[in-house]
Amino acid sequence: MARLGRYFVADQPLHVIQRGNNRQPIFFEDENYARYRSWLAEAAAEYGCVLHAYVLMTNHVHLLATPKKKESLPRLMQSLGRRYVRYINDEYGRTGTLWEGRYRAAPIDSDEYFLACCRYIELNPVRARMVGHPRDYAWSSYAAHALGKPDELVGDHPLFRRLGRSIAERQRAYRALFRSKLDEAFIDDLRAATNGGWALGDSRFRREIAKAAKRRVAPLPKGRPPASRKGKRQLNRH
Repeated sequence: MARLGRYFVADQPLHVIQRGNNRQPIFFEDENYARYRSWLAEAAAEYGCVLHAYVLMTNHVHLLATPKKKESLPRLMQSLGRRYVRYINDEYGRTGTLWEGRYRAAPIDSDEYFLACCRYIELNPVRARMVGHPRDYAWSSYAAHALGKPDELVGDHPLFRRLGRSIAERQRAYRALFRSKLDEAFIDDLRAATNGGWALGDSRFRREIAKAAKRRVAPLPKGRPPASRKGKRQLNRH
């Protein structure tokens, strides 16, 4: 079955992941991370995307972004991807692609999953056993959210601002979220939605996104569809 095309809805948060080709590294030294982050900030401003959370891993990146227009994220990813590949190829004398084909993206129900998605993204280095705590990883949005470190990439979502009346209250509340483990079912659902390009949310949310995108946003039920009543009556006549 042909893969459905990607779809984007304005003002709807998206979880985005892009991997290196064959899961090979895309960052080789600190300067690479710094350039990618700087260029990501430039592209987000130019094409109209608000970035809420991110992590730059050795061989992939995670973003949580809200595009202002439906074409904002595709333009951002295309511009940034080409610019970064040219830089890496020139810097290290390599040729060819750097990315593993298409980046993957899924709209998420922000009311239900926004903060959990932030935690999932910022906990990536911990799950990869690169650090013991997300505060110890330099290339993520955790320090901005939890410690108040200035970060030109991060734009606060209303749900983050609701964590407290003051900046200090919001940071304390955000740090407290990391004292409990993420639900494994949520992790599985987020990964499946992102890899499949499906909307992550309840049936109401999926209907709204499907209507806005004018396409199916959830996988078809597994197995053969049940026979219709009419078909059953016809079978019973024979």
